[in-house]
Amino acid sequence: MDWREHYKRCLRSSEEAVSVIKSGDRIVSAHACSEPIDLYDALVARAPELRDVEVVHLVPMGKGEYARPEYAGSFRHNSVFVGAPTREAVCDGRADFTPCHFHETPALFTEGYLPPDVALVHLSPPDRHGWCSFGLSVDYTKPAALAARKIVAQVNPNMPRTHGDTFIHVTRLDAIVESSTPLLELPAPRIGAVAEAIGRNISELVRDGDCLQVGIGAIPEAVLRFLHDKKDLGIHSEMFSDGVVDLYEEGVVTNSRKTIHRDRLVATFLMGSRRLYDFVDDNPVVSMFPVSYTNNPYVIAQNDNVVSINSALQVDLMGQVVADTMGPRQYTGVGGQVDFVRGAAASKGGRAIIALPSTAKCGTVSRIVAKISDGAAVTTMRADVDYVVTEHGVAHLKGKTLRERRRELLAIAQPEFRGLIEEDYGALCSAETAPSPASAGG
Repeated sequence: MDWREHYKRCLRSSEEAVSVIKSGDRIVSAHACSEPIDLYDALVARAPELRDVEVVHLVPMGKGEYARPEYAGSFRHNSVFVGAPTREAVCDGRADFTPCHFHETPALFTEGYLPPDVALVHLSPPDRHGWCSFGLSVDYTKPAALAARKIVAQVNPNMPRTHGDTFIHVTRLDAIVESSTPLLELPAPRIGAVAEAIGRNISELVRDGDCLQVGIGAIPEAVLRFLHDKKDLGIHSEMFSDGVVDLYEEGVVTNSRKTIHRDRLVATFLMGSRRLYDFVDDNPVVSMFPVSYTNNPYVIAQNDNVVSINSALQVDLMGQVVADTMGPRQYTGVGGQVDFVRGAAASKGGRAIIALPSTAKCGTVSRIVAKISDGAAVTTMRADVDYVVTEHGVAHLKGKTLRERRRELLAIAQPEFRGLIEEDYGALCSAETAPSPASAGG
């Protein structure tokens, strides 16, 4: 059968397309700026007739209505990366969180841990050969779709056609909804004085020819602002945004010194403005791959001089990094931090950077602490940590003793908190060395 005939036979309204979803099914969907909004709207409209449908994805950028209290009997969200629309549901116990390194996420769906019944995907229109692109979100989305019993696709002319391992043939799709809904966009972050200072400090660790991994938010964007004097930078990252496009168009990012995928910008998903989406559309300089490849530490390490830049919520005086919890409260997710920290560590000349403001809550709380908050989870272990950067400077921890680490980290803490942190640490040590009641007094 010609693929065009299959395409026509699969055309449905959104309401008809999501009718393949039954009570008790597990749905896996595209995430972030690839979220298939029309399909989710139609799914939520079916709430009265559905029970115990599990909805699995990473970064939520849409409305997240399926996680609202009134739909608790119909849908249960299983988050692999919590965001604003789903955080309350996870914290209240109406939704679940599954810890997982980003590069291992596809295995959840392909190796039987979370076998998907239905995949909801967001694709570019087919080319003349019948191939659609996963566009902005290849990551776990393509592997999960190929593992699902049914694939429901929102096909959208606004979705850029990205190159790499991004394609699926029309004949693999079970239902197609044509839609011209605008894609979700990530607003440009506001870069304040603290983020700017951190960005400047990090930029001093970046050398000509380095291969960068940058993430989302004010600090990564601030770093990019201070790289305009560098030469021949490369990009191998789980994602990138508009700031990388600026550097590419200026000739700062050339990818010419990369060891693998030379001359290519490599990522697994993209978040940004329409300008970014237009840049990557049908652009062979951009290569997108499933996250099991891009974030595999072994693959990352094949590039020399990898510099990974990731954020944190807390760092203790041993160098333990808390990046996804606030106390026992799940705030974000493990994501790809450890993937790139370990990939950079194994890269010849690589550097792994953890960046954070020195304080939180309008300067009233130190993020450099004697002891991580009770109930918090360690995202990156102290043995993996290389550099920690705040607006007050750079702490280089790799190869340092615990005593040396304390000195380095205190030097980049907010000055008025340094004495208090030392006092807290001293109190902890005294408590640990005090005799227990059972052993005291003979």
